[in-house]
Amino acid sequence: MSRIEARFAALATEGRGALIPFVEAFDPDRETSMALLAGMPSAGADLIEIGVPFTDPMADGPTIQAAGKRALAAGAKLPRILDMVREFRRADAATPIILMGYLNPILAYGPPRFCADAAAAGVDGLIIVDLPSEEADLIAADAARHGLDIIRLVAPTTDDARLPKVLAGSSGFIYYVSITGITGTRTASGAQLEAAVPRIRRVSSLPIAVGFGVRSPEQAATASRVADGAVVASALIDTLAADLDAEGRARPGTVGKVLDQVRALAAAVRAG
Repeated sequence: MSRIEARFAALATEGRGALIPFVEAFDPDRETSMALLAGMPSAGADLIEIGVPFTDPMADGPTIQAAGKRALAAGAKLPRILDMVREFRRADAATPIILMGYLNPILAYGPPRFCADAAAAGVDGLIIVDLPSEEADLIAADAARHGLDIIRLVAPTTDDARLPKVLAGSSGFIYYVSITGITGTRTASGAQLEAAVPRIRRVSSLPIAVGFGVRSPEQAATASRVADGAVVASALIDTLAADLDAEGRARPGTVGKVLDQVRALAAAVRAG
C-alpha cells in the first residue's frame, strides 16, 4: 500500500476528508519553502503538494505564476526540489508528498531517471498538469516501476464519454479541478460539487480531492465533506506574498502566518 493510499484509508476510518496544502518550492527562497514544508504536517496537513516552477505555467493564475517566477529567480530546479523532499523525509516518513507541475521539466530530466530519483527522494505521486491521457505512456511505465502514483485531473468540462479515458491508469487519488479556467480565480459552490463528485465516483473508486478554487476554511470543509479532500494553494501563497518585504524576502513571522492559516483550514476540515 502506497503512502497516499494508506493515508486516505486511515482518514476514511476517521470519517473525514484530507487537507492538502500546497507549497511552491523555492518561493521566495529554499529556506522559507523548506520551513513551510517541514511545518505543514504538525499544522494539520494530511498530504502535501509541492509546486514545481515552470516558465510557461498555463494552468496557473496570477498568484501561482508570481510564486513560480520568484522560485525560478531563487534557483529552483528539479534536482534541488528533490533534495528538499529528501530533507523532509529525514524527519517525516509518513506524510505523502505529491509533486505538481508540467511535463517539459520531466522530459528534460529524462522520465526514467526522474521517476527513479523522485521515488528515491521520497516522492509519492505526480500531478502533471499538461499531460493528456493519450500521452501518458511518456512516463506511466517508469512511474509504475518506481511506485509513483499518477494523479489525473478531471475538469467540469470532462464529459461522461471521456471520463473513463482520463482516469484509465490513474492511481493515488483524483484531482477534481472544480472550476473552468486558471487557479485561484473563482470558487465552485457546494451544490456544484455535489453534482460533480457522484459522476466521478461512478467511474472510479479512487478518493477525490477538490482544488483550483478552495480558499477559505469553510470552502475546505465543504470540499472535504462532499469529496475526500481539499487542496488549498493560492490562498496560502497570497498570505506568503503579502508578508514579503520590499526586496521580496520573507520576514521573521512569514512562515508562522502561513502555518497558522493551515491550522485554521485543518480545524475546519476536521470539524466538517
